[in-house]
Amino acid sequence: MSSNDFQRHNLKMAKKKVVRDKIMASKTESRGLVIVHTGKGKGKSSAAFGMVFRCIAHQIPCAVVQYIKGGMATGERDLIQKHFAEQCKFYTMGEGFTWETQDKERDILMTTRAWELSKQLIVNPDIKMILLDEINISLRYGYLPIAEVVAFIKEHKPADTHVILTGRNAHEQLIEIADLVTEMEMIKHPFRSGVKAQKGIEF
Repeated sequence: MSSNDFQRHNLKMAKKKVVRDKIMASKTESRGLVIVHTGKGKGKSSAAFGMVFRCIAHQIPCAVVQYIKGGMATGERDLIQKHFAEQCKFYTMGEGFTWETQDKERDILMTTRAWELSKQLIVNPDIKMILLDEINISLRYGYLPIAEVVAFIKEHKPADTHVILTGRNAHEQLIEIADLVTEMEMIKHPFRSGVKAQKGIEF
């Protein structure tokens, strides 16, 4: 690149910085968010756990409630329970995916218990982020009334508390009340090529 190219680039970036600084200066509000990670692509829970680990790094008390994942050990659960149990409470309430349990009545019972615990954690003033992992699946199958979940979050979530809800097929009512919604889109997945779930990637 010539010196003129570098100068044009520097001028362009300087103008862009002025605009960006002006935009950033207008963002002054700080509050607890309702965050939804959904879609058919991989990474919904992984992204949510990224936020959980950020909270841990900043000494922000948090909690995780897993609605579906059960007996299978996962890296994030092992790491949190071994090293960060005081900063992040971890509750595995599910017993596996619905096609593994094959017991709808028990799935509903476990989901109900998970939701009751989730409500206690959400209103706890000492906890500032709660991850409800795979709750969208429970909502999709009707194990939990969507109206109840939406109403509780709207009416009882403290103003400074973040709640993350993950899982495919997020309900429209949940998306409507959310502050941040990300849909993971699958373009390619190794599972379709015969590659099984692997440590460090899926769990």
